[in-house]
Amino acid sequence: MKQKLLEVENLKKYYPVTVGLLSRHVADVKAVDGVSFYITEGETLGLVGESGCGKSSLGRTLLRLEEPTAGRVLYKGSDIMRWDKKQLKEWRKETQIVFQDPQSSLDPRMTIGDSIGEALLIHGVGTEKERLERVEELLTRVGLEPRHATRYPHELSGGQKQRIGIARALAVNPKLIVADEPVSALDVSVQAQILNLVMDLQQELGLAYLFIAHDLAVIGQVSDRIAVMYLGQIIELADKAELLNNPFHPYTQALLSAIPLPDPHHKRKKVSLTGEVPSPVTPPSGCRFHTRCPKVMKICSEETPALRPLAKDHSVSCHLYK
Repeated sequence: MKQKLLEVENLKKYYPVTVGLLSRHVADVKAVDGVSFYITEGETLGLVGESGCGKSSLGRTLLRLEEPTAGRVLYKGSDIMRWDKKQLKEWRKETQIVFQDPQSSLDPRMTIGDSIGEALLIHGVGTEKERLERVEELLTRVGLEPRHATRYPHELSGGQKQRIGIARALAVNPKLIVADEPVSALDVSVQAQILNLVMDLQQELGLAYLFIAHDLAVIGQVSDRIAVMYLGQIIELADKAELLNNPFHPYTQALLSAIPLPDPHHKRKKVSLTGEVPSPVTPPSGCRFHTRCPKVMKICSEETPALRPLAKDHSVSCHLYK
């Protein structure tokens, strides 16, 4: 049985809303509000939801790129929220991130070789010659050529830049990579190439991923398990095949109904959602999805449903299954 690599317990990330010259604190944007899950060694957990639901904030917070408001993150059983700067620096070699925008994540003043080799330099890995060889090896591994090391970001295409982002994340041999919408800014044909690269690297290196996306079709292609997020909370979590074939939550059903089928003779039953996503500053009482849910009941606005198991490896937060 695979060991748990990362465990997230009741994680919260609130951003303060301030007004006036004195920056008076008047409210909070509840980007991540009580999220719990785990990732095992060599596993891909897909995290899917609409834009603005808190997916990227969750990824950045669990890596402590942003400090959490509350909650715990355990890496191999140890709470990283209690670690000092020295411990965190060592941990950075085991956990990396691939950012959503390949253009803004690269320094335009640095060559590609310097960008990839920066992590090696910071962590004191190898001699200058060994670092150069490592950079060339990584470029080859992600489908580029050693000559790309002397180029600058503006000389590369979007797909090439994202490959550079992946190579940079791999530089220090991590065990876990948070991939924050790594294909959302790319053309469909390039998306397929990057997804295949991500899966091939997992097979070769035994990587674990938290793969974040708003496209359930993409998530379904790369994930072992899928977590569905809505307005700062996980509302359904299940094995990939189980969730795609037997979704419980009305929101998950709506996301699935939006995926086109390749066979024109087969059509999904369309689930239409009305209204806009509520503000994370003032989320609705009870179930946060009840203002848009086609199956809403009276209790939905009064009581917050807990995320609880309904079947083997399948949990859902919905009063329909109370």
